[in-house]
Amino acid sequence: MPRGDKSSYTDKQKRQAEHIEEGYEKSGVSEEEAESRAWATVNKMSGGGKKSGSGRGKKTNKAPARKGGKKGGKKAAKNAAKKSGGKALSKKGRTKKRSTRKSSSRK
Repeated sequence: MPRGDKSSYTDKQKRQAEHIEEGYEKSGVSEEEAESRAWATVNKMSGGGKKSGSGRGKKTNKAPARKGGKKGGKKAAKNAAKKSGGKALSKKGRTKKRSTRKSSSRK
């Protein structure tokens, strides 16, 4: 089996990779890089292609997909803030407003 052959993957894994790839392309990543990242994510989540033998049901690790989604969301928020002149900030980007009045100490 040559490198890059996707025949050993399940239909579900292929669909997942396609969906992940579309997300990367939407965020401005090149087509080739998006495909590479998508398959890396699927491999990280499921541990590779089809596994033989019964009783091999293992849960998929969704952390890599969540990580990518968080990074993409942060980047999108940052870009939106740039476009709107810094008005659209994420929760972490917000600063506490300080009151302009001086607090009077009561005795």
